[in-house]
Amino acid sequence: MDIESIREYCLSKPGVEETLPFGPDTLVFKVKNKIFLLMSLDAEPLRFNVKCDPEYALELREEYPDTILPGYHMNKKHWNTVVVNGILSKKQLQQMIDESYRLVSGQ
Repeated sequence: MDIESIREYCLSKPGVEETLPFGPDTLVFKVKNKIFLLMSLDAEPLRFNVKCDPEYALELREEYPDTILPGYHMNKKHWNTVVVNGILSKKQLQQMIDESYRLVSGQ
């Protein structure tokens, strides 16, 4: 996935708002006025932050130590930074986005 495909996927979800509250380099997606995904527009490789169940977050970090990291500038218990480096499939990336959206929206 690239920036545009992640953006389109996030915006396809009900009630999502796209904002730039932290400046022009960080794209933020919110539902119910709460953040569920942050994405740096200038990071190489591409990376984004998503909310995650704390226990599952630890499991993912152990399984993919170079790809899933504690959330950069976020509560590391509840947020992961996901590096889009070809290790995870599109489906896996979308599942992480879906889970973050679900946790934040309550759906």
